[in-house]
Amino acid sequence: MLYIVASWLILQVADVLSSLLPVPEWTGSLVFIFLALGFPLVMVFSWIYELTPEGLKREQEVDRSQSITHQTGRKINILIIVMLALAIGSVVADRLIPRRVPGVQAHVDEETSAPAPDRSIAVLPFVNMSSEPEQVYFSDGMSEELLNLLAKVPELTVASRTSAFSFKGKDVRIAEVASALNVSHVLEGSIRKAGDQVRITAQLIDARRDVHLWSATWDRTLDDVFAIQDEIASSVVDELKVTLLGQAPKVVETSPEAYNLFLQARHLAGQGSIGSMRQAVEMYREALAIDPQYVPAWNSLSSAYINLAPVGGMDFDEAYGKAKEAIDRVLEIDPENAEANSGLAWYYEVYLSDYEEAARFYTKAMELDPNHARV
Repeated sequence: MLYIVASWLILQVADVLSSLLPVPEWTGSLVFIFLALGFPLVMVFSWIYELTPEGLKREQEVDRSQSITHQTGRKINILIIVMLALAIGSVVADRLIPRRVPGVQAHVDEETSAPAPDRSIAVLPFVNMSSEPEQVYFSDGMSEELLNLLAKVPELTVASRTSAFSFKGKDVRIAEVASALNVSHVLEGSIRKAGDQVRITAQLIDARRDVHLWSATWDRTLDDVFAIQDEIASSVVDELKVTLLGQAPKVVETSPEAYNLFLQARHLAGQGSIGSMRQAVEMYREALAIDPQYVPAWNSLSSAYINLAPVGGMDFDEAYGKAKEAIDRVLEIDPENAEANSGLAWYYEVYLSDYEEAARFYTKAMELDPNHARV
């Protein structure tokens, strides 16, 4: 009993100290393992030996008239009570002393000391205002396209999709979003889609002053979706007074039917199940049957094949073979496509274990698009 109480106390102290000191995360587990290994040894030792006035003796050698079991038992009981009090005290201290979560405090300190860059932005997922909830694929897809478009501006710092989309559906103040993502500006909006008619509203907010810099609304057909995205990106660049060193990036255009299928496929692929990813593959292929030159669909199809392999949705060799075919198709259309070069690097790295070639294509992809998140 004394060993169990002492072990609990040691674990509590180790837990408290690990939150205060820069020790590895596995320190507590190591302490527990040592204590667990020591328990059977203590049990064997207490079974074989007994404490007498002459010190420790083997159990079979003890003269019962000299045994001090009762006195020792009282002392041990007192020691157990003291240790229990200390253990309770350590639990209270653990609740009162703020923990230092690894990485989080460093991130907070970094945000506090380093203000957000002036030309930085987060693109929040546009709200789906359509009467059909399943149209969310379109609003999410448009938001992601805008984010990717702005990320192609080297002079602009854009928060990642994963970070920005983590606020989807949450009632959070713009200032809190900007602070969490360490950006100075936030682009938000809404999309209402009915048939081939869309209403898109977008607004750019200066999070530091909590004021609108620009807002606009478009009532157009799906044929005009790409022009609207270009207009929004151009307006953001103008409002943030970004001086472009090169040409402003443009959306890759396709037919409305192919684009709609592409957005649905990407939404399905993001759900992660084998069934949804297989559906995504079929929809990408449908989009490419309409527009065989649509590079984003070829790149996404390649990723879908690769993602099917580790979850058992497709044979590994078949998946990487089809992915390579899709990548080659992109490079035929656009040899300077950063995402395709990155995909080729992944193929050499994971499928062929040719790290030298992988590094070469990753380097080329970075040179072509330094802000590409996947690269």
